[in-house]
Amino acid sequence: MRVLVVEDEPRLAENIAAALREAGFAVDHAADGVDGSHCAEQDLYDLIILDLMLPGRDGTTVLRNMRRSNIKTPVLILTAREGKDSLIELLNAGADDYIGKPFDLRELMARSKALIRRSKGTATPNLEVGDISIDTVQQTVTRAGEIIDLSPTEYRILEYLAHHTKSIISKRVLLEHLYDFEWEHTDNVIEVHIFNLRRKLTIPGKESIIETVRHRGYRIRGKESQ
Repeated sequence: MRVLVVEDEPRLAENIAAALREAGFAVDHAADGVDGSHCAEQDLYDLIILDLMLPGRDGTTVLRNMRRSNIKTPVLILTAREGKDSLIELLNAGADDYIGKPFDLRELMARSKALIRRSKGTATPNLEVGDISIDTVQQTVTRAGEIIDLSPTEYRILEYLAHHTKSIISKRVLLEHLYDFEWEHTDNVIEVHIFNLRRKLTIPGKESIIETVRHRGYRIRGKESQ
């Protein structure tokens, strides 16, 4: 999944980004409200972590502009405000959740993952696709009870596809959600990871769990296809 962090305090932004990347997220950072708005309006993200007190444009304005533009990306607010009225205002403006400063990075990660799961229509941290089970907390995968050893990128591709079982996902969309802006995007890297992922998930006598749709991308087979 790809996350945008809009935070002007450099050390805090670095700590959040490092924790997210360690958990397997691609992360982009904006240090002020104007850049944050510009990034958010590209609608590339699975989650936006948004500070309120930002230079250039405050977080509440960034949030309101997103919702007016019909951008439905989940937004987790970082706030030092504790008044009930202020928090109600944030929720009414379109925030999905908030966490008070200072905060525990573990709580931030748990809230971030929960927001992403809910936005994908998944209430639990476990994804089931046919006989494949994906534990999104431990980031482990089993098929027919056997543990499948995946690289971090292979896991991220599988989890993303599993969140979109009814959709055809293009190589470009996978690149946009797996890597941040600093990555040199090439379609070939996705083809290599898909090839290795298919090989590792293959069970004799069964169709590949990942289907290639010619000239369009990839689709994970749902239960009805198993």
